[in-house]
Amino acid sequence: MAKGHKTGGRGKGTPNKITADLRERIHDFLLENWQFIQDDFKKLDPKDRLLFYEKLLQYGLPKLQSTELISSIEQLSDHQLDFIINELKGIIK
Repeated sequence: MAKGHKTGGRGKGTPNKITADLRERIHDFLLENWQFIQDDFKKLDPKDRLLFYEKLLQYGLPKLQSTELISSIEQLSDHQLDFIINELKGIIK
């Protein structure tokens, strides 16, 4: 095995053909059956409707990653403070 370098196979960033084909088939299936899906959705109990909706959202919205907020200006470096000031100046103009 090469250390850190790809030596064969699909190049970096090249989409997987099987994955692309499967996604296209799922997309076509959903389009063709969308009315049935909506009808079934309306028949679900409220709790199940929420669970279904929540599962669909993960495909439509990016997941937010947790971030750490620096709560004290004293923790910022001079460079970071200058950057923030310059950004704010650009917004205020």
